[in-house]
Amino acid sequence: MAYIMLIAAIGLEVLGTSLLPSTQGFTRPLPSVLCLGAYAVVFVLLGRIVEHLPVGVVYATWSGLGIAAIMLIGATFLGEPLSPAKIAGAAMIIGGVVVLNVAGVH
Repeated sequence: MAYIMLIAAIGLEVLGTSLLPSTQGFTRPLPSVLCLGAYAVVFVLLGRIVEHLPVGVVYATWSGLGIAAIMLIGATFLGEPLSPAKIAGAAMIIGGVVVLNVAGVH
């Protein structure tokens, strides 16, 4: 169940981060409320998740997969360029998340 909540937290964090440009510096009410609401739920979920999983594993997974997802969303929907260096960096982050999850179980 903790991993399901972690996937939900990652999804909401990606949603909140994706909404940031549309807030226009938090001057637009609806996107701002949605963005901040998504982040609030994320932190409530993270608080519950760390009761069951090591905080280092949770944070590495949440931040690493969130970074990779935002990078793909930026490239796909926001016209942000993907370079070989960005792809290599994301691959290293994901590799680190895998290592922490495998090592964190013991």
